[in-house]
Amino acid sequence: MTVIKVGTSSWADRTLLRSGWYPREVNDPAGRLGYYADRFALVEVDTSYYAVPTPETTQGWVEATPDGFTFNVKAYRLFTGHPTPVATLPADLRPAGGPDRIRRRDLPSPAYDELWRRFRAALAPIAAADRLGAVLLQFPPWLARSDAARRRIAELADRCRPWRVAVELRHGSWFDGPAALETLAFLREHELTNCGVDMPQDRPESVPPILVATAGLAMVRMHGHSTEWDSGDKEDRFRYAYGDRELRCWSELLTELAGQADELHVLFNNCCAGQAQRDAERLAELLGAPAATAARTVGVAAGADRSPPR
Repeated sequence: MTVIKVGTSSWADRTLLRSGWYPREVNDPAGRLGYYADRFALVEVDTSYYAVPTPETTQGWVEATPDGFTFNVKAYRLFTGHPTPVATLPADLRPAGGPDRIRRRDLPSPAYDELWRRFRAALAPIAAADRLGAVLLQFPPWLARSDAARRRIAELADRCRPWRVAVELRHGSWFDGPAALETLAFLREHELTNCGVDMPQDRPESVPPILVATAGLAMVRMHGHSTEWDSGDKEDRFRYAYGDRELRCWSELLTELAGQADELHVLFNNCCAGQAQRDAERLAELLGAPAATAARTVGVAAGADRSPPR
């Protein structure tokens, strides 16, 4: 039996709070998360990409959500190779002097290891409550396919174990022709979830939505097709509404993908003024899941061939 969960990549972005999606009386962080969790069974924690949360914060998330709710947590950006503002590091781990933005090589190994320890400590309350779906390693568009890159991915995944790990690759070299099969084999070998992405296909960093399961958990993130993808404004970058015809097509594709895995997570990242929530609610409806839970169990015939299509 395969479980499908649908959700969004935020429950508290500023445009959502201004959109009216939350009732006026739901006006504090715990109340908003509780209201969200009454409508969806899954959310992606995006704030952890920008700063490592405290265990007290994540324990509050657990207490605001019911049993069966799932958090996917995006890894802190320094871990995945993105330039990181020094000010977002814990004060005692910030390197003295130097530039305002750093990368992994700029942080001494003891400080880097301690940052990972704190990241894991932050996820511990979520995992202890059986609410941790996966850690998402979202790599930058300049991480090209290479042996060094594969070693790096495997090393980061090892730091996340025993939790499930999803990998989102954003450089076309990973899925260019025969390389796609090699990439999927690598992810499968390391029991890493291939995170398929729906995004504009006319950009230099575009990757196709590879809908193949490489682990027990399958994942798809819906970024939308904004014409302002290159905008420095996050709101413009993700200003996109999925049409009903698109969502109907996706519901068919996702049902097929679910047949390859034990669990499927679908996350809408077109977080602009509540559009992600509206699209997620509609997709859940098309998948046959009531919006109150946005989860559906899909039966797969015993003994059926669940190998990915070639």
